[in-house]
Amino acid sequence: MSPAADTVEVMMSEPRSEEHALRSKFMLIFRGGAVSGHDLSPSELQAHVEKWYRWSDELARQGRARNNGTALDNLGATVRGHERVVTDGPYAESKDLVTGNLIVEAASLEDAIDVARMCPTYEFGGSVEVRPVQD
Repeated sequence: MSPAADTVEVMMSEPRSEEHALRSKFMLIFRGGAVSGHDLSPSELQAHVEKWYRWSDELARQGRARNNGTALDNLGATVRGHERVVTDGPYAESKDLVTGNLIVEAASLEDAIDVARMCPTYEFGGSVEVRPVQD
């Protein structure tokens, strides 16, 4: 278990007041992690979900979260190419599975990356892609 996942509230910096006016929106795209095929017991999964709630609640408390996030199911299909070939599943490997997203406000890309670094997904090998949102 990662010590960082248990100390989210302590380590996540509060945005400075001058940053609040200069914030941009960024999408955090979650890939892999606990929901992408790990064999977790119900109690392990519950403990991990609670870490996600603490992390997202802290973002909301700071006024950084712009939505509640969107969890995605593992099912899906991909349509590709000129011939529009349909294949089962939106992913090549479970680590590439997009498991959800969250819009956050941050002063810069570096600030958004700092927010992403505190995400609990890394505990189970997940990743977070950070992308600016165009208005």
